[in-house]
Amino acid sequence: MNRSLHPLMLAGTGSDVGKSVVAAALCRIFLQDGYHPAPFKAQNMALNSYATPDGLEIGRAQAVQAEAAGIPCCTDMNPLLLKPQSDHTSQIVLHGRPIGNRDAYDFFGGRGGEKRDFRKEVCDAFDRLALRYNPIVMEGAGSVAEINLRDRDLVNLPMARHAGADVLLVGDIDRGGIFASVYGSITLQTPEDRRLIKGIIVNKFRGDMRLFDEGRRMLEDVCGVPVLGVIPYFTDIHIEEEDSVALAQKSFQLERGRVNIGVVMLKHLSNYTDFDALEQDPRVHLFYTNNAHDILQADIIILPGTKSTLSDLYELRRNGCAQAIVRAHRQGATVLGICGGYQMMGAEVLDPDHVEGSLERLPGLGLLPVSTTMSGEKRTRQSRFSLAPHGPSPCKTEAPDRPGNSESLLGYEIHMGRTVPLGDAPQRPFALLDDGQTDGYMASDRCMGTYLHGALDNQAVVDFLLAPFADQLEQRCQSFDYRAYKEEQYNLLADHVRKYLDMEKLYQILTTDD
Repeated sequence: MNRSLHPLMLAGTGSDVGKSVVAAALCRIFLQDGYHPAPFKAQNMALNSYATPDGLEIGRAQAVQAEAAGIPCCTDMNPLLLKPQSDHTSQIVLHGRPIGNRDAYDFFGGRGGEKRDFRKEVCDAFDRLALRYNPIVMEGAGSVAEINLRDRDLVNLPMARHAGADVLLVGDIDRGGIFASVYGSITLQTPEDRRLIKGIIVNKFRGDMRLFDEGRRMLEDVCGVPVLGVIPYFTDIHIEEEDSVALAQKSFQLERGRVNIGVVMLKHLSNYTDFDALEQDPRVHLFYTNNAHDILQADIIILPGTKSTLSDLYELRRNGCAQAIVRAHRQGATVLGICGGYQMMGAEVLDPDHVEGSLERLPGLGLLPVSTTMSGEKRTRQSRFSLAPHGPSPCKTEAPDRPGNSESLLGYEIHMGRTVPLGDAPQRPFALLDDGQTDGYMASDRCMGTYLHGALDNQAVVDFLLAPFADQLEQRCQSFDYRAYKEEQYNLLADHVRKYLDMEKLYQILTTDD
């Protein structure tokens, strides 16, 4: 049996320095080394969320890290999730369930009145997790040196103190200023918190590693903390990312010779990891756009999920994208809507109780004969499903019904609102759920909508989506196994980090009592 390890926290000198990816790497490394690790982030702010097996909601990054650790995700891994709704307010999700909307000032108790003890909630969640797993790989949030928030901080060093965690400070050398950011982050801590920082990781290094040998020694000298690793920047390993910063690296151009899939860029776009499998599929070129001309060039148009359906639908009408989507479909393009995008594809979206805002009704794109009424109740669950049998198979070797109708596929729902067929419109579901219910609507094999996030992670769904374009594909019936691909990527990531991180020194830190 492996020895017990201290909890480990990856704190950052700022946002997007690579904490989440390094945490995923360590989860896989500890698993490979015979441990039973689990991820933990006390408080997360993200639009990219995920449904746990028991139908609750957590940040996507912790779901990815749990997958790297080889375990099912649960809300104790991310007990507090903030989902931004505007520049000032967020929906608060506690232990997987929404408890209301607040602005930042109110969240931190600035207005007085009733204040929930979120610190106790997140600490209790950590304690439950620590009883089941070894070690706990913790992740901080943003910069570890926001000293103006020190008394209110739930996720960085105050959480590390509660956990008795050893802290590794992650800095991004690619953005410059590594010495100042690392030294300042350590120096600004209280003496008690400074002692928790046991190592430094210099992340996203480009170029000849030998050129930083002296810099490494200087960083250790000025900070009084060992540098455990200098990890090179990589572009050939794919790990699903949570931060919207990652969207800046996505493709926004068309490409000849493959099926071009355009994801419509919405202002409140959420769960863009729905398209990670498509990005890796060699049959596909996926791009993001809010340009009407580009939409008209796409073979397949996807309307993604959104945190604000009515607001984004209004903007699509204003900027001409709504009209372009309808026109492109008339000219032969496939249109798929996911979650909020599915709602937009219908005849109308109603919000009589002002769940999303002041707009009570907007006409949809009219591509599907359905109507959506928003409600305050959020539906969150994982779903096993099969594709409803409506049309021919994409491959001649398959049975003459839709692929996947005999196999159980996996997706998850996170949405508000109920969508129903209009008037005497026939029942034509996109999917049949294992519990006997149905999901979505299928007007044709080129026009469909679903509430199922993660549907495109399933080979059968992607094969069905690409079937009308088989004549454009050189290997028309060769599928892409995204789940096997992800496992390979976690192992490649672990190999990459293990090569450049002093794991012997790290294990020594995690087993030595101060």
